[in-house]
Order: sequence, then structure tokens, then C-alpha cells
Amino acid sequence: MNRIFGYGNKKSHEQLLKESNQAMNQAQQGLQGRMSKLDTEISQLNMQLTNIQKRLSMIKSPMGQKPLRAQALKLLNKRKKLEQMRDSLDNQDWSMTQAQMMTDTLQNTMISVNAMKQNNAVLKAQYGKIDIDKLEDMQDEMVDLIEKGEELQNALNLNTVGDVDDIDESELDAELDALAEDDLGQELFDTGNMETAEGGVPSYLSGAVPQFIDEDQQKEDASADKALESAQ
Repeated sequence: MNRIFGYGNKKSHEQLLKESNQAMNQAQQGLQGRMSKLDTEISQLNMQLTNIQKRLSMIKSPMGQKPLRAQALKLLNKRKKLEQMRDSLDNQDWSMTQAQMMTDTLQNTMISVNAMKQNNAVLKAQYGKIDIDKLEDMQDEMVDLIEKGEELQNALNLNTVGDVDDIDESELDAELDALAEDDLGQELFDTGNMETAEGGVPSYLSGAVPQFIDEDQQKEDASADKALESAQ
């Protein structure tokens, strides 16, 4: 009995959309075929009217033009009706196109909603596997381990390095004064050693520079001494 009233023939939403799209496409194809035929008929009427206009231009008598003008009037009325039919079909096609666009938009929306539902289900399943209490316990254990590591490091440092007192302001001033005096003494020492001796030689090098003797002059002096001894 359910099948008689249609309750047993329920279709899915996707099937209904698919059938609706197929029906819409077929209807649009039929409309476009009819509009194409009307365009052909209108073009033929325009050609006939053009021929009548040429014939009228060749006839000067109003009585001769009368039959042609009556024929042209019938053709114009027929063309007007065909154009109205063509416009009506065009409006129907545009309405069906809008309906098709709305159907496509709805279908895309449903696809997006289904994708979001599936993603939400996956996230729930994944987060459901996480035990917040266990995670918090694990974090507490990590903090305890870090603290124990720091205590162990401090204990090792106490065994190897003694406590060092911080330097106060007075010790800092004394150290800076000592460094300043050392720099001043070094500067004076360098200045005294750089005083020049005779010949532009520094004083600390004056005793180390050898006094070079002219060998030729020494030989001449020795020969003169020997000559004086012989004369005596």
C-alpha cells in the first residue's frame, strides 16, 4: 500500500537533482530548436519583403503598387507575430536558465554541507581519542622532570665551582683606577724610549749601534805610523 501512495518510492536528493537537471536540459533544447526555426522563418520573410521593396521602387503607378503593398502588409504582420513568439520563447529559455543556475547553486551548497559534515565527524572521532586528563598528567610529569634536571645541574655546579661574590661599586672603581695608572705608566715609558739620540737614533738604541770605521783610512794611518818609526 505504501507503494500505491508513493511512500515506498522515495528517492535520494541527488537523484532528484539529477532528474531535474536532465528534464531542464531537454526542455531548453526543445526551446532552442523552436527559436532556431522561428529565426529561419523571420529571415525568409525579410528576404521576401526586400524583393517587394525592389519591385515597388520600379513601379510608379499607385494602382500597380497596391497589390504589392497589400502583400508586404501581410508579410509584416506575420513577421511581427513570429517575432513575438520568438521573444516569448527567449524569455522562457532565460527563466529556465535561471532555474538551472539556482539548481546548480543548491547542489554545490549541498555538496559543501556534506563535506563539512564529514569533516566534522572525522574531527570528533579524532578528538574523542584524546584523553585530556592523561594529557594534563603528562604535562605535569614533564614539568617535574625539568625541575629535577635543573636541581641535578645545580648540584653538579656546587660540587665543582665555589660561590663567587658579586663585585660592588667600590671594587669596580679601584680596578678602573689601577688600569688607568698602568696605561699612564706605559705611555710615559714609551715616550722616554722614543727620545732621539745623535743622528736621529733613539736613546735606547744609541748604545747598540756599532760605529763603522773606514777601512781605507785605517790602512793609510797604519802606513804613516810605520814610516815615522823607520825615519827615527
